[in-house]
Amino acid sequence: LAAIPGHRRHTADLQAGPRGSPAMTYPMLGFFVAAVLLLTQQPVAPAASSDARTRDLFVSVLDSRDAPINGLTAGDFVVKEDGVTREVLKAGPATTPMQIMVIIDDSQASTPAIQPMREALTAFVETLHGKAEIGLVTIGERPQSLVPSTTDAAALKKGIGRIFARPGSGAYLLDALVDVSKGLERRKATRPVIVAISMEAVEYSNLQYETVLEQLDASGATLHVLAVGSPATSLADEMRNRGMAIAEGTKRTGGRRDQLLADSSLPDAMKRLASELLNQYVVTYSRPDALIPPERVQVTVTRPGVMVRARTRTAGK
Repeated sequence: LAAIPGHRRHTADLQAGPRGSPAMTYPMLGFFVAAVLLLTQQPVAPAASSDARTRDLFVSVLDSRDAPINGLTAGDFVVKEDGVTREVLKAGPATTPMQIMVIIDDSQASTPAIQPMREALTAFVETLHGKAEIGLVTIGERPQSLVPSTTDAAALKKGIGRIFARPGSGAYLLDALVDVSKGLERRKATRPVIVAISMEAVEYSNLQYETVLEQLDASGATLHVLAVGSPATSLADEMRNRGMAIAEGTKRTGGRRDQLLADSSLPDAMKRLASELLNQYVVTYSRPDALIPPERVQVTVTRPGVMVRARTRTAGK
């Protein structure tokens, strides 16, 4: 009762003797007591359930010819977290605009690949126009922004025309992956994508692959890598870390990893990637609200003979 406004005042009046009128204050006190009892006896509505939430995954589904498969519905997808099947609530074409950062190897090793690289990038920009913001970063000598993230196709094409091989330079792919991932994380990108065109040559970054993967996971980005040339056989730490970052990074984020033996394959490879990005699904499923997020996520479809690519780790894992 002490918390009820005026209660202390009415009690003082009752104890004041001649200055207070008990006959006048008892009804008022009785009113407040009755109100308190009424409130405490009212049924309390249960709190809204917070034991479930939803999560979206961007998923690629491709046939044996590497072409996207359309027309799938929620009933075609199966989602598991740490081996436990979750309820798929809905699935449909992904229409959320993408935030794409393209990492371009313009080190000396890219000299013979410059022309097909320009053709591939130009077609990529044209195909995704209106569907994504795109930024260009080069990695010869050190990571440098060539064109900041934009929807301006003309600005992107102008930047592509300025791509030249840097004589005497090596690549810093791992440094660029970390820098770009941090940028996407700061932007809170809703559908982040990293595309790396990498020459199979010398890597100059000194980062450990675990550091790269940690930052990549934090960004929530999907990593796609187009490696040009025969797979490197060097046992140097830099090359080992690059190989691990590419292999594990593409796998756990649901991205492509294409090994292109000839640089002339770049235009077709970028065309396939653009088609995949434009035909992805967004799959929404329910999951329990737990303090510890799941370690592994697995997405499959009931249709046989197809390739499914999706993130296999939750952000930060």
